[in-house]
Amino acid sequence: MMPEQHDDAPLTDHRMALAREWDDLVEQVRALEGFEDFLRPPPLENLLPAATNGPVVIVNVSQRRCDALILSADEMTTRELPDLTAADAAAWTNRYLNTLRDVERAAERPALAGPDDPMALTQARQHLAKTRRAAEVMLRELLAWLWRAITEPVLVQLGILGPPTGGAAWPRLWWCPTGPLTLLPLHAAGHHDTDDGQHRTVIDRVVSSYTPTVRALVEARKPHAEELARADSLLVVSQGDAPGQPRLPGVDREVAMIESLIPAARRTVLAGAAATLAAVQEELTQHRWVHFSCHGTQDLADPSEGGLLLRDGILTIADITSRQYFAEFACLSACKTATGGVSLLDEAITLAAALHYAGYRHVIGTLWSVYDSAATDLFQTVYTAMAVDGRLHPQRSAIALHQATRALRDTNRTRPSAWIPFTHTGP
Repeated sequence: MMPEQHDDAPLTDHRMALAREWDDLVEQVRALEGFEDFLRPPPLENLLPAATNGPVVIVNVSQRRCDALILSADEMTTRELPDLTAADAAAWTNRYLNTLRDVERAAERPALAGPDDPMALTQARQHLAKTRRAAEVMLRELLAWLWRAITEPVLVQLGILGPPTGGAAWPRLWWCPTGPLTLLPLHAAGHHDTDDGQHRTVIDRVVSSYTPTVRALVEARKPHAEELARADSLLVVSQGDAPGQPRLPGVDREVAMIESLIPAARRTVLAGAAATLAAVQEELTQHRWVHFSCHGTQDLADPSEGGLLLRDGILTIADITSRQYFAEFACLSACKTATGGVSLLDEAITLAAALHYAGYRHVIGTLWSVYDSAATDLFQTVYTAMAVDGRLHPQRSAIALHQATRALRDTNRTRPSAWIPFTHTGP
């Protein structure tokens, strides 16, 4: 008996018609001003300006092989990364996220135990100390792996073998990681336990910044397309005791520090009950600079639902990226570790990247929640370097953060969690 024959011609014709319709629509989009390269790889000459002040390193993670694509002012070169695999990147990122999440949950247990149960309080504190020790071990191992697999080969390729000498300026380098690496601290990679004189760390060789894409860095280097109508003023959003969240002990000190550097005429403070969704969204349109002292959330399963925890709800990433701010600087002094696994992760949209996409040229962010008073001291150092005559100078933010972070690292070589979280995104 012969098998039944099917005529696939109608289905094939339908698919061909859809393909022609798709091509026609793409051509219509490309005919629009500003969309000439829609769905095309950007020409190399359009990307080279991103490397005006230093190389841009795109770390590509693939199942077949992994490479660093190194963009300089006049060419693109590649560096194969044989010690980096997609499986290792996912495994390390999962271990990293799970360990940090364990610390955050353990940090909440003492408050839940309450003063009337001393045994439970003691056990909660012991558990917190144990999870923090485990986190330090994980971080040291992670930084060593990042150094071996990614950052040392890149720095060697670039000929950056130590810190600048003879009073030379620190070199700049922009990291553009992909896939699960988007969540990992490339800027902190290396061996920090002791100062052995070999400078086997990124932070002792270059000033690191991040960019979510090369195009984003190109755009960030351009003058704003329109005059900034807002005054040179800073919005401070202070929410140290958001409902259902651990209190952020450094919030009041941060606000006082900022008030000592920025005069009242150039700052607006929304604190506590005043830091509502409506109030913050309104004031963001009136200020070129913003400092957030509040909890944040990052959800890898649904990145648009992550955001900043205010008095009456979450200012989501979707809210932030729905507008264009043409602003200069944003600082996130506390946020929660991203939630969710990374087995299916393509790209993570962090809070810092969201603010950068929304138009904030420079963004200082934190990779996880920071409760230590050392964090407030670091921000004071950064703001003191940036503030001159009562105005912020965001173009100093990357260098200021690098110097403050190195100083904090030097006093916390065996405690990387104290200084790793702080990052700079932008030109």
